Amino acid sequence: MSDNATAARRSAIYLLDQILGEGRLLSECLAAGALDRLAPEDRARAQRLTLETLRGLERADRLLENHLNRTPALTVHNALRLGAVELCHGEAAHGVVNSMVDIVGRSRKHGRLKGLVNAVLRKVAAEGPEAWPKMRVPRLPEWLRDPLIMAWGEDAIAGMEKAQFAGAPLDLTVKPGASGPGEALPTGSTRLHDAGQVTALPGYGKGDWWVQDAAAAIPVCILAPKSGEKILDLCAAPGGKTLQLAAAGADVTALDVSETRLARVHENLKRTGLKATVVAGDALEHQGQYDAILLDAPCSATGTIRRHPDLPFAKDGSEFGELIELQARMLAHAWSLLKPGGRLVYCTCSLLPDEGEVQVEEALVQHPDMSVDRTALNIAGIESEWITEEGGLRLRPDYWADLGGMDGFYIARLNKSA
Repeated sequence: MSDNATAARRSAIYLLDQILGEGRLLSECLAAGALDRLAPEDRARAQRLTLETLRGLERADRLLENHLNRTPALTVHNALRLGAVELCHGEAAHGVVNSMVDIVGRSRKHGRLKGLVNAVLRKVAAEGPEAWPKMRVPRLPEWLRDPLIMAWGEDAIAGMEKAQFAGAPLDLTVKPGASGPGEALPTGSTRLHDAGQVTALPGYGKGDWWVQDAAAAIPVCILAPKSGEKILDLCAAPGGKTLQLAAAGADVTALDVSETRLARVHENLKRTGLKATVVAGDALEHQGQYDAILLDAPCSATGTIRRHPDLPFAKDGSEFGELIELQARMLAHAWSLLKPGGRLVYCTCSLLPDEGEVQVEEALVQHPDMSVDRTALNIAGIESEWITEEGGLRLRPDYWADLGGMDGFYIARLNKSA
């Protein structure tokens, strides 16, 4: 049994405890240093195991319930879940079972249950690999599934769940004039399946590209920045859109309330050799006048579930109302910062119409000098059925199913009268 493998599994169980028990997002745990003591390869393994377990949680629980008289304490349950997922993914039973028994056995609180862990996982090892592929695609929790069905219907949600279960490939945005690895996507991004370590990919050290889901790269394409324009990127971190704007030659101000998250923006600007003015501040208090504005508003992030399967389990939808109100306030304030004749792209990585289509419909009523620019959506790779009634663009994880899906996004370009 590898000590490194056990350390990665122990850390993955801790992350599962935090996500499923404390409602913390994986990104929050990582930012707090949950994996800092691990070697890079073990950090990567712990994250992978956590994500795989969350994606397969429903299947794992169905397998385990056949061998449990009652649900054990969360930490033990998560050890069993992780073990079940690994076994059903083809990991050697001896290593997985012994590792989980060792982890639980060393726990002062749960050590007496190591025999249970051993017995249950050995039964899963015998029957799980054959049963696993016959089970249904895991469903989203009801708090999210129900409103999405209301918005998009059963078939669409089934496609989204399939995309989440499959996970997400790695998408890159390549700097103009440079080249990057991967296959070209219809919208201009490149995509890699089984990319491995990002920093080892060709062109990373030279700053030729940055990681950015293909859907997340589309808002800047719709804004169509021009060299020399004064452009505000509101809620800029982690900075992919800032890099796109800077690469187009715009005079970019990248603003975000989080100095910690802005550190990533600084790092990527330095690596790529691009320039932008980075400001830590409240978007609702920012002042100035701009030729164009990109507002990627804070949202439920429900569109990112294929990359962040922790989100449906860490959240419960209780923050929706507060987020929707904040989006409306930010859009109104951003509109006041836009010069006459300017343009603003409003976008959210949400699957909920209240955070996208409805926001723009209400903004059009409130601002007589605002109009939707449908022609701005005429860019490479955009399909006509993605364009919404009010003139925005609706992207979903079940789109591009044969290519590996995309993040869910809502995007609209709004023009201001001269």
